[in-house]
Amino acid sequence: MKKLLLPALRSKNYQLFFAGQGISLIGTWMTQLATIWLVYDLTNSPLMLGVVGFSSQIPSFFLAPFGGVFVDRFSRYRTLIGTQVLAMIQSLTLAVLALTGVIQVWHIIALSLCQGFINALDAPARQAFVPELVERREDLANAIAINSTTINGARLIGPAIGGLLIASVGTGYCFLIDGLSYIAVIAALLAMKVKPWKYVVSDGNPWQKVKEGFVYAFSFPPIRSILLLSTLVSLMGLQNTILVPVIAEQVLKGGAETLGFLMAASGVGALTGGIYLATRQTILGIGNLIALAPAILGTGLIAFSFSRFLPLSLFTMLFVGLGTILQIAASNTFLQTIVEDDKRGRLMSLYTMSFLGMIPIGNLLGGILASHIGATNTLIIDGIACILGSIFFSRQLPGLRQIMRPIYEHKGIVISHKA
Repeated sequence: MKKLLLPALRSKNYQLFFAGQGISLIGTWMTQLATIWLVYDLTNSPLMLGVVGFSSQIPSFFLAPFGGVFVDRFSRYRTLIGTQVLAMIQSLTLAVLALTGVIQVWHIIALSLCQGFINALDAPARQAFVPELVERREDLANAIAINSTTINGARLIGPAIGGLLIASVGTGYCFLIDGLSYIAVIAALLAMKVKPWKYVVSDGNPWQKVKEGFVYAFSFPPIRSILLLSTLVSLMGLQNTILVPVIAEQVLKGGAETLGFLMAASGVGALTGGIYLATRQTILGIGNLIALAPAILGTGLIAFSFSRFLPLSLFTMLFVGLGTILQIAASNTFLQTIVEDDKRGRLMSLYTMSFLGMIPIGNLLGGILASHIGATNTLIIDGIACILGSIFFSRQLPGLRQIMRPIYEHKGIVISHKA
């Protein structure tokens, strides 16, 4: 029954990837929580939360397209081993600075910037590597959905543990555990039996290859629409990650434990969405999910901004997490299913750019807005923007379905009225 529901786990390499990444991601989410709490504790400034968020993600905006070119031309397996080693060094450096008590905000900004450079290469490599891990092509959508479920299972566990650790022993131990957790994913990668990478000689310099990727993505309406919707959701809808600490302390009058619970509640919603996507048997109907997800996220954000009662805030964060994962994972599944193999790295780098790359700009915008009009009003604006994006994409959906029909037929996907 397990194999029937989760066919991607039939592949040995994917089992290793699933286990190693699951352990490492718990540490990653702990570090994310610890970082925003430490910055807010040091500065008491929503703007500085935005600056740190900006510095950690802005390299993805500028470098992800070149990362995609690199990933299309070189071994994704070796690339991932390298990025995981560098990420481990970055986390352990953060741990040493925090545990010795010398850490300052500029240290966090500098190390966040370093992590951003690593992510600019790691994210497209990770996305493009997943198809190499599954032995059967038809298991790919399930593998992508399990990947999202793993990320959000960690998103549930990591912040909950992180909030308790911060309250009891401080942020430094969160960074230390994160650094050590990379050993699991590196060990899993080294244990894999991966086919030798076939280097494909191709004409054109990196700039031409980047341009080719942009033309491929933005000249095709379904891909273009999904990338633009992802950009909007990342720019506005994900500002909540830097504003939740402000709400936890100023509105709900709580501390690190409250922040951990709020992040964990978001993780429960995301995990629920991830499990639903992992057990879906077909890509058909995924357009409806992509259209609905920003509206769920936007409604959750608006309700969260009005709440002054912790249980209600936790309930609304369920919908924030659910809407976020449905939009991110459903879009990822759709793009990975239809993309041509020789352009997979470049398209996934553009998806990374629209998703991770826009988060820093959103963080900076959210920090500035929250400094002037307050965190709650900022979240209301974010929610309205997401709902408007959902309405606009829904109106485009019938036309996009007609464009996708011949591609589904070509790929052997059974067409139904829900396609």
